[in-house]
Amino acid sequence: MPDLAHPASGLVTPADIERFERAEPLERRIAPTVYELFQRSALEHGDRTALAMVRTGERDERPERLSYADLLAGITRTANLFAALGGPGVGVAYLLPSLFETHVTLWAAETAGFAVPLNPLLSPDHLADLIEASGAALLVSCGPEISPDIWSKARSLAERLPGVRIVCVSAPAGQANALDLADASSLQRGDGLTFAASSDPQDIVAYFHTGGTTGAPKLVAHTHRNQLAAALGVGALLGISADDVVTNGMPLFHVGGAIATSLAFFAHGATVLMLSPAGLRNPAMVRGFWRIAEAHGVTVLGAVPTALSAILDHPVDADLSGVRVAITGAAATPRVIADRFEAATRLRLHEILGMTETGGATAIDPSGGRATIGSVGLRLPYTRLALRRRTAEGGLGDLCAPGEPGVLVVSGPTVSPGYLDPDQRDGVFIDDALNSGDLARFDEDGKLFICGRAKDVIIRGGHNIDPALIESMLLRHPAVAAAAAVGQPDAYAGEVPVAYVVLKPGAAVTTEDLMSFAERETAERPALPKAIRVMDALPLTAVGKVYLPRLRLDAMIIAARARLEALVPGVAIGIEGHEREAGQLALDVVVPPEIDAANISEILSAFTCEMTVRGVA
Repeated sequence: MPDLAHPASGLVTPADIERFERAEPLERRIAPTVYELFQRSALEHGDRTALAMVRTGERDERPERLSYADLLAGITRTANLFAALGGPGVGVAYLLPSLFETHVTLWAAETAGFAVPLNPLLSPDHLADLIEASGAALLVSCGPEISPDIWSKARSLAERLPGVRIVCVSAPAGQANALDLADASSLQRGDGLTFAASSDPQDIVAYFHTGGTTGAPKLVAHTHRNQLAAALGVGALLGISADDVVTNGMPLFHVGGAIATSLAFFAHGATVLMLSPAGLRNPAMVRGFWRIAEAHGVTVLGAVPTALSAILDHPVDADLSGVRVAITGAAATPRVIADRFEAATRLRLHEILGMTETGGATAIDPSGGRATIGSVGLRLPYTRLALRRRTAEGGLGDLCAPGEPGVLVVSGPTVSPGYLDPDQRDGVFIDDALNSGDLARFDEDGKLFICGRAKDVIIRGGHNIDPALIESMLLRHPAVAAAAAVGQPDAYAGEVPVAYVVLKPGAAVTTEDLMSFAERETAERPALPKAIRVMDALPLTAVGKVYLPRLRLDAMIIAARARLEALVPGVAIGIEGHEREAGQLALDVVVPPEIDAANISEILSAFTCEMTVRGVA
């Protein structure tokens, strides 16, 4: 039986978690604040490597390193700088690639006030809106020698937000309005804070933005307790120790990169191996992934499913015997990817269910047991998971019976206080619990399986279709590298499934071939795609999730055009699609003067989206 008094031993069953919870209360297992976590780690593991960075992926590369003592000193100096510039409680937004300085900025911001991590791929308008909404007074960015694109956006934001002070990693010479981070922080004390830092575990220390795969970003509040409880849970279920080295190729504006594969490991004195500033978007990291794992003693091998798909296109050319567990998350792992990974590495993938709204982690398939393919494992200690029925109005109903699937509801210390904008909270945060929007079920061992997103389910004439069934089927085709399925509006069935695929390099297959394959392999006839469309690449979010609104919009435009061409043949009608600020989809239809715009609106009544139909002279 594992030593349940110590999280590093790992937990395997629901009963283990219950005994772990009874052994000690949460407050005795975690630091009261994030800064104190780093103080404790530096005290116990001062000379050990906290962060390492590889940039080329070559076997003989010597990584840059930062010890726990130096990480704490950097956080302390930078927190003192932020407090000096904006006062205690200051909001610090950052727009950075994955650097040592990004870690220092994040944890220093949470010490001095609150952090606002930003996705560099967002537009300047969107970034400005997030900064203004958060109330951040400082923006940390980087100079053009690190990222010309980020520097350009930072300059644009400086013009739009004159009240926000710009602090820059490697500031270019002659930029009076950009304070150099290294120069300015070097003037601050590194052996102690010069201001009264937050000490209440319930204080808000960050606003992470989330939009997932389905909409515009929302600012999610994190407290010290949210993040520390999530980090504890990850450590307990993965059995993290100071001997671990974890690959981290995720961006640090995402909770997966910041909490699940960073803070959880910092709490145990482990080493976080950063896979270049661009992470696994860097082709060199993908090509050299296996070699990097061997050369740098990786024990916890992690990557999101889309990255794993690309990595698996390269043969395993390294000794992976030092890897004790392989993890993945951020999106559901297709069965074919899990099978390919196991065949190539002899390791099973342990999935993590993480949500921004739950401090970065919700459930994990524990490392101490055999991974269950398709499952995200067990709840984190001190949290609770419940399944509720959906009401006819789409709300939450009664608890589900044993074995019955339902909407996943999360409660406990990892759950965020809510979105910064109260108008976005309705139906999501209910009585201190989170309506995740995920459809899920438990198996007889208490392991959780995600069946899909409630909003992603395709409803074809009353049949509920899980897109994952279609995607998994198409991924079994030897020519298909990636697949996604969405609902396309239909006048008769409400919506029908359509699929988008990316072919493997050099594959020669037609859409007719793919449709024939789908007809043979689809067990449930309603799930047979109405169409299969080949793309060069699927649209992805910055963390590798398929960005479904883009595909839904494409399907909507194609369906609208086909319906109008069938009912109003020979007439030139223009159709454009748009994504609105709130993540809603909209169609703009332009008709010639001889066509009644009201008639067009009636024809497209099955399209449940914002629609503008206007005539043109």
